[in-house]
Amino acid sequence: MADITRRAGWRHLRSAPTAHIRHHRRGRLVHDGTGLSFWYRSLSAALSEVPVNDRELAMAFHARTADFQDVSVQSTVTYRIGEPEAAATRLDFSIDPDTGAWRGAPLEQIATLLTETAQQHALDVLARTPLAAALVDGVAAVRDRIADGLAAEPRLPATGIEVVAVRVVAIRPEPEVERALRTPAREQIQQEADRATYERRAVAVERERTIAENELASKIELARQEERLVEQRGTNARREAEESAAADAVRAEAEAVRKVRLARAEAEAAREVGEARAAAQAAWLRVHGEVDAGTLHALAATQAAQNLPRIESLTVSPDVLTTLLGRLGGGGASS
Repeated sequence: MADITRRAGWRHLRSAPTAHIRHHRRGRLVHDGTGLSFWYRSLSAALSEVPVNDRELAMAFHARTADFQDVSVQSTVTYRIGEPEAAATRLDFSIDPDTGAWRGAPLEQIATLLTETAQQHALDVLARTPLAAALVDGVAAVRDRIADGLAAEPRLPATGIEVVAVRVVAIRPEPEVERALRTPAREQIQQEADRATYERRAVAVERERTIAENELASKIELARQEERLVEQRGTNARREAEESAAADAVRAEAEAVRKVRLARAEAEAAREVGEARAAAQAAWLRVHGEVDAGTLHALAATQAAQNLPRIESLTVSPDVLTTLLGRLGGGGASS
């Protein structure tokens, strides 16, 4: 909307760069263009403001498919007024010279024209298309048909309207039908999910079985190694016992040989000692046999004296002394 100010009975209009202003004074065009700024008198001025920027028109309408299913179409049409002079002559874009507000509703008229035209072509396409095909390929088909229909509509160029772009956002059936259509897909997705779950469980079971088999194989291998270890230990113990027995036998044999040799040596020594003693005894006997009785008595007395215990005192009676002297005297006489 143009910006209008008042000064002493005059009005000053300042428009935006996206608005085309037409100023007629007493039926004669005085100002015509975008982004204008000028003074005027409200009693003699006729003003029109036509927007020339791109505008988005969202529309939603219902249609029926070839199999009599109700669908809703959501689309957006981008348009602009390329010929503001033609639009100002075909639609009421006049504004109040005191406030700058539109006297009518030109944009609503354009919206009605575009919506009805687009709806007409969309209904024509969907009426020949089954619901399943409309939901799959209907967006592109409806968009192309609306664009072609708006381009071929003669009222739009005559009004100075240019269609920039057409977008169809969605084609949706009724909620009950949509839920019914979603059911097979959901069931299939659920089946896929269940199959994935079962496969995951099967993989988990297979992995657990593999782990159990590996553990069992490890235990079997460990038992085998323990068995070999026990056998090796038995072999080692038996070999050690055999070697110990052999060593004991060697030691016993050596000890026996040593004892035999020692016994032989001792016997030989004893024999030699006996022979020596016998020879000495024989020699002693020969010597004693060759000497007289007195000498033997003296030797006997000497031996007796050597073997007698120590005598502290000796008492000799007269009878013993007499007898002893008599024997000594007799012995001296005989000798």
